[in-house]
Amino acid sequence: MIPERSVARYSMGGYAVGEQTRVRPIGDGPQDSPVGASSLHVLRFLAAALQAKAVVEIGTGSGESARWLLRGMVPEGVLTSIDADPAVQRAAGAALREEGIAPSRTRLIAGRALEMLPRFTEGGYDLVSVGVASTDYPLYLELGTRLLRPGGVIVFAGVQLGDEHDSRGALATAIRALVKAVQDDEELVPVTLPTGPGLLAVAKR
Repeated sequence: MIPERSVARYSMGGYAVGEQTRVRPIGDGPQDSPVGASSLHVLRFLAAALQAKAVVEIGTGSGESARWLLRGMVPEGVLTSIDADPAVQRAAGAALREEGIAPSRTRLIAGRALEMLPRFTEGGYDLVSVGVASTDYPLYLELGTRLLRPGGVIVFAGVQLGDEHDSRGALATAIRALVKAVQDDEELVPVTLPTGPGLLAVAKR
């Protein structure tokens, strides 16, 4: 079990908090360095440790986190990335192609994640990455863990809270609800990582 204070004691990391905000992948060390402590390095590590073949990403953004996830996945692995903004996804897809990533390794879906996730195969994924700071965290936990195979991991970015203003907002309420849901489920094993905007990784037994 993880006490709420273990999540709520850190700084927000400098990004704006809204209903749903893409979390910037910041952390210690250069982002393009093979060794570092940024959230991108953590995502690559998790994908590699899990020998991930099937990964779901919520929040495509610029495609940078997708690139790092793919670096950690097995060569034949497929990343499914969901974003509500089609223009953002087109740009991210183009950036991934420029990196030499084969189209067969990504499945980019434009739409609301809460509507898309129930359609995915239950137990068919190794890793789910929630890359948005969202008041829907508890719902993402419910829907995301359904997708995981035993031993799979769901990771949330943007779970660090710092000052008094942060702790009173809607996002803080969602984070506390997320933590409580994890605490209450004996099938889940969590760890918080104070890197970048803050990460909460949860393994499914």
